[in-house]
Amino acid sequence: MTIYHTSDGTYGRPRITVELADLGVRVNHKRVGRLMRETGIKGVSRRRGFVITTHRNKRDRPAPDLVQRHFKATSINQLWVADMTYIPTWAGFLYLAVVIDVFSRKVVGWSFGETMTANLVISALNMALITRKPGKVIHHSDQGSQYTSVEFGKRCKEMGVRPSMGSVGDAYDNAMAESFFASLECELIDRRSWKNKTEARLAIFTWIEAWYNPIRRHSGLGYLSPNNFERKLNENNQIAINFIPLSQVETFSIP
Repeated sequence: MTIYHTSDGTYGRPRITVELADLGVRVNHKRVGRLMRETGIKGVSRRRGFVITTHRNKRDRPAPDLVQRHFKATSINQLWVADMTYIPTWAGFLYLAVVIDVFSRKVVGWSFGETMTANLVISALNMALITRKPGKVIHHSDQGSQYTSVEFGKRCKEMGVRPSMGSVGDAYDNAMAESFFASLECELIDRRSWKNKTEARLAIFTWIEAWYNPIRRHSGLGYLSPNNFERKLNENNQIAINFIPLSQVETFSIP
């Protein structure tokens, strides 16, 4: 029960089984499932379907699709995916832009805004650039007007970032970013309501930087968290990681 409540009621049978194993408790996942049913607890499930926030400006010229739905990387800072979503509050919508490293599923950049502007996605990119210091990284997104804007293209060129864009309105062309938002929605947004945007910012900041990146187990990473996945590789001298203190990341939030 402690593991379940520590996950805020989000962990299901697979993650609880792995968590118990790390604590030295060897138990079959079927038994974990049976005990969960007997105690009346269950993990959260993703809802099906995607919310489309992409609005293309037909006058802008999108970058070519360098990914072609092959979301694979052999190290950090090779391929980033990016997207935006909205968070409902009693005071109106708050917008969130994120940048995710495909290799480790880590959210390496994020930004909040009152509107869906180019500055919103540039701010998220800037955070990723500062915290990761990549080389010729590919930045993949949809063809939203924020990503096809002159301002965003200029920033990519200045920093040696290679922009890549999927098609409009097809979630599978940016499936990894959509998957992250699906987790955010079912584990946090769909289970909470906020009176104002400040409350929402704090809750989502905490979910990303105090839960998702450092603790939440990811099935695609052998049930390690993104931070622990990178740390393990770093300990084996395979990659060099640049971490940023939580106290510094608030500067990337747009008022």
